[in-house]
Amino acid sequence: MTTPPEPGPQVGGKPGGQTEPAGSAGAEAGYALPGPRPQKPRLLQDGRDMFWSMAPLVLACVVLAGLLGMCSFAPSGPGAGPAPDYDARAALQADASALDVPIRLPELPEGWQANSGSREGIEAGRTDPATGQQVRAVASRVGYLAPSGMYLSLTQSNADEGALVATFGSELVPTGVQDVDGVTWVVYQGGEREGGRPAEPVWTARVPGPTGPAQLAVTGAGSAEEFRTLAAATQSQPPLTAT
Repeated sequence: MTTPPEPGPQVGGKPGGQTEPAGSAGAEAGYALPGPRPQKPRLLQDGRDMFWSMAPLVLACVVLAGLLGMCSFAPSGPGAGPAPDYDARAALQADASALDVPIRLPELPEGWQANSGSREGIEAGRTDPATGQQVRAVASRVGYLAPSGMYLSLTQSNADEGALVATFGSELVPTGVQDVDGVTWVVYQGGEREGGRPAEPVWTARVPGPTGPAQLAVTGAGSAEEFRTLAAATQSQPPLTAT
């Protein structure tokens, strides 16, 4: 009797000599398989994408360059432009009609130019002669440029002297007088304006009129001669007729 052979070790594999697919052994062993390679960003896939992405930035730079080309750099600050034109005659005529103040139109020499104007109220600015009570006052103001380029303003009001002067700065005090063709103008100096700036000098005089007196005030950065010119040009004129 022939003895059968003892069973040997089992050999793994596919029947019929088939081979296992590549990587299957690693998968059975628990290893992660590499995935597909990531695609390149779309921006790098085509030059046209880059062009359309950069176009808005290029356009913005062109516009900015154009705007900057319209500007100029001035190391010493902005230059002086033309002075605003202001119709002082029409404005003062309107004030003469609207305000209870004898308003005068200054007759100024050539070279003076009106450039601004305004009205304002001064609370408790005048004493009512009938009652003795402090009541509201009004004022008409016109700004002028002298031939030198300095700014001065003329204010015409029914306010008391002290109340009108206080509108130009705190702590202004009388320091003397100026005679302008027979009219005495009181000179106020010192004190500060809003913001801590030194107050400009103020010349003020009370002049009579057919409907009552007016308190005039001249102030600004002009010279004493320019103050005198504006004062004389105002006091020498009759009040405008209210319409």
